[in-house]
Amino acid sequence: MADSDTPRTRPLLLPDAIHQAIKPGTALLRLETTSSRQGLLDGAWWPRTRDIETELPALISVLTADLGPITRVGVDASAWNGLPTRLVVDGQVVHLDSDPVGDDTVLITRGHNDHFALLLVPPDTTVDAAREAMARAVRADNDTQAAQILIATTSGPEGSAADTAG
Repeated sequence: MADSDTPRTRPLLLPDAIHQAIKPGTALLRLETTSSRQGLLDGAWWPRTRDIETELPALISVLTADLGPITRVGVDASAWNGLPTRLVVDGQVVHLDSDPVGDDTVLITRGHNDHFALLLVPPDTTVDAAREAMARAVRADNDTQAAQILIATTSGPEGSAADTAG
């Protein structure tokens, strides 16, 4: 039925209650809810600033609680205001690598060689665009690259957040 096509777009979005949960200075994290890890991305992260020393410790703490010890984080240095080579988070040393992954992805390493790829939603993204981008990224059947998700969800008449973030 043609009518059944319309409701399919709503599950891509986070619940409306997310608007109340977003407060200034609060980062959001979503992880894929299945253990299959078949999609291109394992989750999405929406930091509120470009200060990695402020934003990353909270992400590492949450991921450590869910995934176990995080040993490395790969980011694009151009997406952040300064990039140390390591941070100590909850007494654990986490090494930071400046990988040419683009500012739309964060690579998290658990253990020696278990990698998680997170969509990095730019801090200045609107709530609606971030909400849609994060929902798309965590879908188990997602086969869209992070940059394409951001282009599709943040494009607007005044340009996209991805265009102004770099």
